[in-house]
Amino acid sequence: QVQLVESGGGLVQAGGSLRLSCVPSGRTFSIHSMGWFRQTPGKEREFVAGLTWSGGSTYYGDSVKGRFTISRGNAGKTVYLQMNSLRPEDTAIYYCVAAPAHTRSYDYWGQGTQVTVSS
Repeated sequence: QVQLVESGGGLVQAGGSLRLSCVPSGRTFSIHSMGWFRQTPGKEREFVAGLTWSGGSTYYGDSVKGRFTISRGNAGKTVYLQMNSLRPEDTAIYYCVAAPAHTRSYDYWGQGTQVTVSS
């Protein structure tokens, strides 16, 4: 099992920035990739960004390309989501996710952190 703890959400004005953090624990050696999804009430969960553990390849949803950056901390485990030029439509609960190597699907989810962007 892998546990994920997110932090860094909050309230920000449109055009501002926030950085989310996610710290994995448990069987972290099994992680193939990590990422972020987001969800607002009444909508499906939306892929935001992903990062492979080895090689560091990154992937982004179309709605955040050029504004958000996913990265891995120098210590190796923490994953960050730097969010710039935030828009009211970015308001959502953001979930950190992890995919183990044997499934390569996002089987592990954090509790989520609220991001609210005011206009």
